[in-house]
Amino acid sequence: MNKRLYVGNLSYNVNDKELQDLFAQAGTVVYAKVITRTDGKSKGFGFVEMSTEEEAQAAIEKYEGFQLHDREMKVNEAKAQEQPRSNYGNVRRGGFGSNSRGGYSGSGSGGGYRGGGSGQRGSGFGSRSSSSGSGSGYKSRFSDGNSSGKSDLNLKLIKLRKDLNSKLNKSNN
Repeated sequence: MNKRLYVGNLSYNVNDKELQDLFAQAGTVVYAKVITRTDGKSKGFGFVEMSTEEEAQAAIEKYEGFQLHDREMKVNEAKAQEQPRSNYGNVRRGGFGSNSRGGYSGSGSGGGYRGGGSGQRGSGFGSRSSSSGSGSGYKSRFSDGNSSGKSDLNLKLIKLRKDLNSKLNKSNN
């Protein structure tokens, strides 16, 4: 049994304090947190950690199906969240880490952010190499090709990435 509880189907008006006060009736609350969006509005669920497993079990029995602000709460043991893979080897994002979609792997020549490479996947820093071409192509996600106020920043990023790729390629050869 886990001491951490998932509390779902919460009213969007419930805040951390109200959640803590409610669960304090079942035992000692270590913390209570309503999960919010970036704009501060509730997502309708939260987590409560009780001080003992017995108190957590009592809270589940007491509050599962409990009506709070006309909503029937769902309370159960919180499951461990599967951690997303970091950028060190993240298949979906590239970045550092050798994998089938890019990252720093030390193979190939050239590379660069979404760069050309020499037909080897995974060449260069954060790259997704194509099967043809060589050198260090750069396709910016941040620039639309015009010379707006952000172009100076993009040029600096391009230079930094080229320098880094050059150093990485030299160290791998």
